[in-house]
Amino acid sequence: MTSPENLPVAVIGAGPVGLAAAAHLIQRGLPVTVYEAGETVAANVRDWGHVRLFSPWEYNTDMAARALLQSHGWQEPPGKAMPTGSDLYEAYLKPLAETPEMAAVIETGAAVKAITRLGADKVLSKGRETKPFMLAVSNGNGSIRRDLARAVIDASGTWTAPNPLGAGGILAEGEAENASHIAYGIPDVLGRDRAAYEGRTTLVVGTGHSAANVLLDLVKLAERDPATTIVWVTRGANLMRVYGGGRADQLPARGELGSRLKALVGSGRVTLVAGFSVTRIRAVGDQVVLEGETADGVREVGPVDRIVVTTGQRPDLNLTRELRLDLDPWLESAKALGPLIDPNLHSCGSVPPHGHRELAHPEPGFYTVGIKSYGRAPTFLMLTGYEQVRSVVAAIAGDLAAADDIHLVLPETGVCSTNLAPVAAASSGCCGGPAPVDVDACCVADANAKADGKSGCGCSSANAPEKVADPVRCC
Repeated sequence: MTSPENLPVAVIGAGPVGLAAAAHLIQRGLPVTVYEAGETVAANVRDWGHVRLFSPWEYNTDMAARALLQSHGWQEPPGKAMPTGSDLYEAYLKPLAETPEMAAVIETGAAVKAITRLGADKVLSKGRETKPFMLAVSNGNGSIRRDLARAVIDASGTWTAPNPLGAGGILAEGEAENASHIAYGIPDVLGRDRAAYEGRTTLVVGTGHSAANVLLDLVKLAERDPATTIVWVTRGANLMRVYGGGRADQLPARGELGSRLKALVGSGRVTLVAGFSVTRIRAVGDQVVLEGETADGVREVGPVDRIVVTTGQRPDLNLTRELRLDLDPWLESAKALGPLIDPNLHSCGSVPPHGHRELAHPEPGFYTVGIKSYGRAPTFLMLTGYEQVRSVVAAIAGDLAAADDIHLVLPETGVCSTNLAPVAAASSGCCGGPAPVDVDACCVADANAKADGKSGCGCSSANAPEKVADPVRCC
């Protein structure tokens, strides 16, 4: 009864990557149960449904999911069109979940609270791999049931665990007390949340694409009501990553996003406060003031009416506390991915192909996929998640040839991070160090990729440094 081979594979999360995992399992004839904490599939996607993706449809659908949909007469959206989150839900994820095969295995309103092995906590080693997984599942009625699974694919994402306003990774002083002034994520400034922002002063904290989207929406709001003012606070002073590669970006909408934001800062329509690490927020009448550390000491910004925190998300590690995981020590990503996606080193958008081996943990049969596999690292594309689950499901099915046959080519950003170490010191650094002086490339990995006939590893020659002891740009 409890032999793992007789049990379904548990997929946690019915977002794009979780549903893709289920589609691949169904395609291979493996039993599966999908657990979604929200009341509908893709509940997190629907939360940012007003946001338009910078990647077109061709990057946002999975091949097994497409095959399943097409077997029921689905018409695929035009590949070059760029959907909003709502489009993604209405035209792809909702129809996918409503196919008979998927509808039979998806349970909504089912929050997985913890995962362990049947009768074995994290400490027990003897016979561990023979014991099925046990999931503690809440249906919102106060009771917890225990479900068994032969393997677990954690695609629960990070959207519901935002990073705090405080620069140190914990709540800033006064952050909880002033929560009524703060929104986390991407509020619908032009739609359902408009009344909270129109005619007011809003401060946005963050340097990712979420921050850029919020800032651009606030500018549109200010065009309708000039009393709307916008302040942008960034922890770092180098804004190359958010401004992006412009025309060098292989996703034009992503490049345009940064270029537009840069122009708005230059015109003064957005007031930029760079190099400001928030440590405290305090109320001043009906508004709030932020205090923070800068290169010149403590500074205040404000007063403002609203704060939007777009400082990224983090994985929920409580879910897997009783499992044996191998995580990158600072990103909390799957450990093998850490060096490839560390934002301290990389911003190119290119990630080497990876699959079940990089996503596995010392706990046999457990895999972290999707944006959660990246931990705290930003810039995840759905295309990456789809190839991840294709490989993972093949491995669970015992088809290691298919699992190891990984193909992942991502559109590059056209901009790479700057390592301020001199060239001589960088020779053993990221991407193998600087390229040979007679090669039109910016690092060893870029040179090797071009030698193999590829477009490169993400660092265009336009961004390559001079081959002298100057700052090195590499991927």
